[in-house]
Formats: sequence, C-alpha cells, structure tokens
Amino acid sequence: MKETLHISNNQKINAFLLFFIVTATQIGVGIHGFQRVIYQDAKQDAWISVILSFLLAHIVVYIMMKTLDMYDSNDLYGIHIDIFGKYLGNFLNILYIFYCSSAFFVIVKNYTEVINTWVFPYLSSMFLCLSILSIIIYTFKGGFRVIIGICFFSFFFLLWIPPILIIPLKYSDLNYLLPILDNELKGILKGVMSMSFTIVGFEIINFVYPFLKNKTKYKRYVHLGMLFTLFLYLSIMFVSLTFFSGEQLMKTIWATLTLFGFIRLPFIERIEIITICLWMIIILPNLCLYMWAAYRGVQRMVNISVNKFLLIFSSIMFVSGIFINKRTDINLLNDWFGKYAFAVVFIYPFILFLCALLKRQIKKMQVSNSEKS
Repeated sequence: MKETLHISNNQKINAFLLFFIVTATQIGVGIHGFQRVIYQDAKQDAWISVILSFLLAHIVVYIMMKTLDMYDSNDLYGIHIDIFGKYLGNFLNILYIFYCSSAFFVIVKNYTEVINTWVFPYLSSMFLCLSILSIIIYTFKGGFRVIIGICFFSFFFLLWIPPILIIPLKYSDLNYLLPILDNELKGILKGVMSMSFTIVGFEIINFVYPFLKNKTKYKRYVHLGMLFTLFLYLSIMFVSLTFFSGEQLMKTIWATLTLFGFIRLPFIERIEIITICLWMIIILPNLCLYMWAAYRGVQRMVNISVNKFLLIFSSIMFVSGIFINKRTDINLLNDWFGKYAFAVVFIYPFILFLCALLKRQIKKMQVSNSEKS
C-alpha cells in the first residue's frame, strides 16, 4: 500500500469548494426527522443540544485538520499505515471502509422509507433502492470532479428552506421554548450524542485533503460550511419546537416534512412531496462521497477496477436492504449507526491526533540521536 499520494493538478480542486462539500455531506436524510430524537432527550432545550453538537464538531474538525497538516500529501488511510504499521493500519482502514459503507446504506434505507411513506406507498422498496443505486453509479463513474460539481450544484437546492420557514412561524408559540435550561445537563448531552447521526459527514475532509490546491486556506471554508449547516438545522429546530407541542413532536417521525405539509402556496399544493423528490439531488453528493471514500480505501489495499468495485459494493447494499424494511429495523439501524458514528467521528480523531503527535516526537528524537552519534 502506498503511504503517500501523488495527485495530478487536473484532479485537484480549489479550497473554497470545501464549503459546498461540507454542507453537502452534513445535510442529508437526517434533517427530515432529527427533532423528535433530540427532543426525547433534551425536551424544550433541544436547540441547545444542536448548538453544542456543532461546537463539538468544530473542535473535532480542528483536531482532524491538525492531524492532516502533519501529512501534506496523504489521506486517512495512508496516515493509519504510517502511524500504526501495515497490519494494524489496514485493520483500522477496514473499519473506516465499513463506516463509509454503513453511512451509505443508512442514507439509502432512510430515503427509500421516506419515499415509500410519503410519495409511492405501493411501490417496492427494492425497486426504489435499485433506482437510487443506478443514479449513484452513473454519477460516480463521472469521477471525483463531477461529484464535487454535484456538491456545488446541490447547495442551491437548500436556499429555499430558510425563507419558507417564515410561514409556519405565524402559528408558532414561543412559550413552548420555556423554561430554558430546565432539563438536566445529562439530557442535553444525550441530545448532543443523538444529534451526531444527523451532522456527520464533515469527516470526508480526511480523504479530500490531498486533492486540495491551496492547503493554506482550506480551514476557513470547512468552518464556514459547518456554520451554514448549523444555521439551517437550528432554524428548523426553532420552528419545530415552537410550532409543535411536546406531545406532538414526540409522536412525529418526520417533523420537517410534516411541517412542510402545513404550508400552502398558490402555485404548489403539496410542498412536502416536491421536497422529497428534490432531496435526491441533495443527498446524491452525500452518497457519492461516501462511496468514493470507501473505494479509495479498497483501492489502496487491493488492486480493483472501478467497475468491479461498483458491482460488488452495489450488490452488497442491495442484498443487505432486503433484510431491513420495517420501521423498527430501520430505527435500530439508525441507533446503532449513531453510536458507531459518534465513536468514529467525534472520539477517534482525538486518539489519532495524539498518536500522530507521539509518532512525530519519536521521529524527532531518533533524528536528533542519530545526528549526535
């Protein structure tokens, strides 16, 4: 396995595109119903959990970037090999490939369920899954720069959400937010952990980093992208908390879609249906980037062509989807992935940074000792 990467200039991208990459990966199917999950833990202080989760995410991103800056031309897979050696490094790479594949599968299953529930209740979920996989494969085969282009394009499909949230604000009651900080800190922190499933995606910078042209400016765009997603999630959470009562929010699986269902425009009758259909464009770069990250890991471990990888990967995703169709199964899948994602995205970067720092200090000591001798 190669420990360093040599990326040609025609494959590299400008650093400002990280803003669109981060927003594309953080905004996915979780935005449809994250309110209920957070409210179960933090009640009316759920908005505080959202802010704290993003604050933690900014700290994690800072640590990730500090680790990446130690390896100017390497991604996470190469860093694992450099720090932990071939066998343990490859084992960690396999775990990360499994994480990317799991994220891909969870997004597909959740989006398929939303389509089955809201748009096509009598259509086979397997047919929907196969259709989504076909779109993803077609996009993926365009290459890395095409995927980044989709990230840029999908961003503009999000800009209509904040203005349209003004409509339900007319029927909102700010008293639902009171009393503030009335819940235990434990509940708010549990809400932060529950939010992890929704806001993961920024860890994709671990693989995009070697493809950046101007690495001196990329950090600001990552943080700006995360601030935009914070604004979007916080806006939706505020409107949901003031529009729904606590009992209603506890019983509403997809609060965002239900919220849109109350909106009536003169030229659009069912805005939530259009939202679900347009959401395919929004989650497409999300899915492609996770598949691309998994492919990068597999490619660096074994010699495999793109077509062969796509065939194997898609087959595994399709067959796995046959066994998980019920709402209870999808809930268990989401809960499991949320805990797995919290460990991989929010805890592991600190461990990796300490190991990279220790490895760097050991190398410096070895160099100084060799110079003295």
